Amino acid sequence: MLVLVAPGQGAQTPGFLTAWLDFPGVRGALEAWSDAVGLDLIRYGTEADAEEIRDTAVAQPLLVAAGMASAAMLFDDPAAGRRKIGAIAGHSVGEFTAASIAGVLPHEEALRLVRTRGLAMAEAAAVTETGMAALLGGDPEVTVPHLEKLGLTPANINGAGQIVAAGTKEQLAALEADKPEGVRKVVALKVAGAFHTHHMAPAVETLAKAAGDARRIGDPSITYVSNRDGQTVAAGTEVLDRLVGQVANPVRWDLCMETFKELGVTALIEVCPGGTLTGLAKRALPGVKTLALKSPADLDAARELIAEHSA
Repeated sequence: MLVLVAPGQGAQTPGFLTAWLDFPGVRGALEAWSDAVGLDLIRYGTEADAEEIRDTAVAQPLLVAAGMASAAMLFDDPAAGRRKIGAIAGHSVGEFTAASIAGVLPHEEALRLVRTRGLAMAEAAAVTETGMAALLGGDPEVTVPHLEKLGLTPANINGAGQIVAAGTKEQLAALEADKPEGVRKVVALKVAGAFHTHHMAPAVETLAKAAGDARRIGDPSITYVSNRDGQTVAAGTEVLDRLVGQVANPVRWDLCMETFKELGVTALIEVCPGGTLTGLAKRALPGVKTLALKSPADLDAARELIAEHSA
């Protein structure tokens, strides 16, 4: 059974969309989406430097657009393609990518909401200097209480020995000086704030208002796994509610991978810019074949994997 996953913020790198523009339909789609959200996605995906695309308000729509465009390249017929995917999920903002691919939101609607989300989260992040850091190694039963003692939130519990902490710069500095037992390394992430924590509460309210105006919400046509708790969600309205709430709620990617296992996953493909989630899957889902769509050069191998493991 094939699972399709979409990465979250931090996966973007300068120029990562350049090679995709040579494929028929990609440039036109990106131009239309750029007009819809008032952001030059092509320039940001091909010419902008690392600092420009670190901006939350830019990174989020850029990642979702890249994921949707690369997923479309996997199948000649998108509707038929959806039937070949056994389950779908996204990490953080990647949930919007997953929801759109699954048919919950039209692509432009998903991007408009993501643009609102990114702007609101950037505004919330500007109130207090905050950030996020990945902890490598350690036992969650030891690490989580240690983070809470320091006033930090375990914002992403990713499984495979990785937890992401979020909080103020002072709290993160304290973590660096006082790592939980068993944690090998603390790595600062290239994000602009403490996402998936109470610091983002104002952004939830803004996104909820925008989501209230969303039209043409459909039920997912692919088994949809929510990163809030790893549960499958069958109603499009509930998917949308969860997309709003997850801005300030921790991401439980560990539970998503447990659900993949229960569903019988045999292969996992991560849409562009792939790499982060396949890395976690290699450690947490032994025996599952994985493939990250980093560039169009990976498409042939991805199509072969789909043919071998499609639902």
